[in-house]
Amino acid sequence: MGRISEVFSVLRETGRRAFIPYTMAGEPSLEETPEILRLLQDSGADLIELGVPFTDPLADGPVIQAASERALRRGVTLRKILRMLRKARRTIEVPIVLMTYYNPVFKYGVERFVEDAKEARVEGVIIPDLPPDEAEGFIDVSRRFHLDTIFLLAPTSTEDRIALVAERSTGFIYYVSITGITGARLKGLRHTERMIKRIKGYTDKPVAVGFGVKRPQEARDVSRIADGVIVGSEIVRRLYEGDSGLKEYLISLRKAIDGMV
Repeated sequence: MGRISEVFSVLRETGRRAFIPYTMAGEPSLEETPEILRLLQDSGADLIELGVPFTDPLADGPVIQAASERALRRGVTLRKILRMLRKARRTIEVPIVLMTYYNPVFKYGVERFVEDAKEARVEGVIIPDLPPDEAEGFIDVSRRFHLDTIFLLAPTSTEDRIALVAERSTGFIYYVSITGITGARLKGLRHTERMIKRIKGYTDKPVAVGFGVKRPQEARDVSRIADGVIVGSEIVRRLYEGDSGLKEYLISLRKAIDGMV
């Protein structure tokens, strides 16, 4: 069992849900990213999703796209991110999941990337433009190095796609709660609840919900039907704007997920 699975297992035993905040590496700078990771950890994160900047982030909304562009202008690369993580891991204990597109991984070299990611104590990878039916090579290498491969499902996913993702995802399954991009508005959760029940018909692996969760009450509502809650665009927006209340916001999300508000 990998560390991500261990986290979900412990949470499940205590009846709790995972808080998974997202931040973009290199925002506001690569030198400050370890400080942001510590802030997320100290505010109650169970896992952290760390974005890798890319020139054409098709799954991301305007807030994360802009953060990606700023990071690229600062010269942030996948190689530099992994180097940063090797040092930051002295004080960051929670599992880290990299969210990257496939092009940086391909240019890096798949086996070398996986090996270097594990050396930096990355526990899992999300690659939204690498579908599971085209990922056999990446999965094979990742299994050898015990790196979790986390695939996405959406409201439009077919039964065949649900079955395939249930088979090939490790760590958890990422359910995209809306058809669209990150940062879009979260609507009613009845369809999301139905989809999670369908997914659970194929696997007992944890299902975490992302896209559209911004407010504590939304995080609370999602936590009642999913194993984990992913919050990204609102955190990235507050970081960029220098919101002095960011820690209080993060703690409010943690408390909401725990049913304390």
